[in-house]
Amino acid sequence: MTPRLQDLYTFVVVARAGSMKDAAGALGVTPGAVSQRIRDLELRHGGRLFERNRAGVSLNRPGKRLYARLNGAFEIIEEVSGQALQADRSNRLAISVASGFATSWLVPRLGDFTQANPDTSISIETSARLVDFKREPVDLAIRHGLGRYPGLEVHWIASPEMIVIANPGLLEGGPPLRTPEDCLRFPLLQDHDRKDWPLWFEALGVEASGARYGPSFSDDSLLVRAAAEGQGLALVREFHAADDFMKNKVRRALDISCPAEFAYYLVGLPEAFERPAVKRFLAWLIPAASQGFESRRP
Repeated sequence: MTPRLQDLYTFVVVARAGSMKDAAGALGVTPGAVSQRIRDLELRHGGRLFERNRAGVSLNRPGKRLYARLNGAFEIIEEVSGQALQADRSNRLAISVASGFATSWLVPRLGDFTQANPDTSISIETSARLVDFKREPVDLAIRHGLGRYPGLEVHWIASPEMIVIANPGLLEGGPPLRTPEDCLRFPLLQDHDRKDWPLWFEALGVEASGARYGPSFSDDSLLVRAAAEGQGLALVREFHAADDFMKNKVRRALDISCPAEFAYYLVGLPEAFERPAVKRFLAWLIPAASQGFESRRP
């Protein structure tokens, strides 16, 4: 019976990796699935193809013969597939963006980029989760933080002013609020990924282990609404609270500016920034952000 192509390729990947576990990672399947494929291939081949050892696996004599016949063919397939994939991806961009930035800034302006670059296809995923660029079909991510992303290329986009707001009644009836440390005396309403307050305190050098964190909200308008209802302090960009400022439902609780490192960043693998589509997007994004935000460079 002819072995399945899937099992033959699994065999080649295991032989190259010298490990069932590493081969599973390369193939995007479980180690158990790899072991089963190798067992099926060995049954059809009529004998073992690997020697098991503490370091992993190594080819025995029959395995070496089979590998010599298969490896060259799969190298050709991989080369052709890689060229086709690269051609297909050359003008495509998959970008993971925090929902607040996507809604309030990126999406309303994205038409300017697509109009200037009609051959570039963009897909936007709104998520604040960490992206594994090596395993997921995502090219770039836009994140809010301090710009510390080890192993990735990082480009500063903008640092829009983040302000602390609260219901006037909460401020008048609560403890004095003059310094960032004074915020720790109040409930702290959180953004969707619960990171902005910790990063804000870190950027200002405040030890905040005793912070009292309140509910988190997936949308900045909900965060502002909760602050307007007196549920705690909120850390937001000023334009999100403009209407509530005018109606005196909230007011600025603390007159302090954040370091410019507390900002939005474009991140991705270094090799991604060599792609023409990524270069075009970056060349559009930075000037657009400099015009669209009143922000300070670090």
